[in-house]
Amino acid sequence: MSVESVSAEGFARESLAVLASLTESAREEVAGAAGLIADCVRSDGVIQAFGTGHSQAMVLELAGRAGGLVPTNRLSIADLVLYGGDDPSVLDDPLLERSEGVAERLYRLAGPSPQDLFVIISNSGVNNVIVEMALAAKERGHRVLAITSLTHTRAVPAGHQSGKKLADLADVVLDNRAPRGDALLELPGGGAVCALSTLTGVMLVQMAVAEAARLLLDSGDRPPVYVSANVPGGFEGNLELEKRYAGRIRRTAS
Repeated sequence: MSVESVSAEGFARESLAVLASLTESAREEVAGAAGLIADCVRSDGVIQAFGTGHSQAMVLELAGRAGGLVPTNRLSIADLVLYGGDDPSVLDDPLLERSEGVAERLYRLAGPSPQDLFVIISNSGVNNVIVEMALAAKERGHRVLAITSLTHTRAVPAGHQSGKKLADLADVVLDNRAPRGDALLELPGGGAVCALSTLTGVMLVQMAVAEAARLLLDSGDRPPVYVSANVPGGFEGNLELEKRYAGRIRRTAS
């Protein structure tokens, strides 16, 4: 990659090339992800979405947004404070996602139903809390959909004592095609700038949701989706849809 690529035009060109390739090459994995999502919705399940750091951007893309599916729940390390009673100071630890026992507590605080699907998002797929959440879900019989970078995860050691990585535990893996380290544009003398995983991760999430909606429609099921709360009647209509999942999905200020 030339120095000239380190520019707005360079990032647009390189990232759009990856997105164009992904939309063609990811069809099979998107179909698998859509099948898991559609099955979860049909069985009155909730999609439990979890990620840490910048992976939370994809969680927000999936859980509780206009045009998205209603039976979705956002899991977050902040739940230790919001629902677990911990002092807010616990969130000051930048290495909390690498601590043992955190994911197990988050799982219990969510109280998921057996038919719930876990969507776990991590570019590296190796941090302890990510792998621990996948293990907790699998041990209890949940299906797991992973969104991760296979290039990155294969290039780094496992961070969990089991030696497992997120991709090893998933029923379906959506590869976000991000490079090792995530940044796309190489800098002269080493290093790189401009992360890619959010762009490609959002594309994969929305492709999977769109395909799941098609599967639901094909089987005669109307997808339960949110309308923007900022159009007349949207907020009230969403509340009606949420009643079906009362006590199973959380909607807090964000």
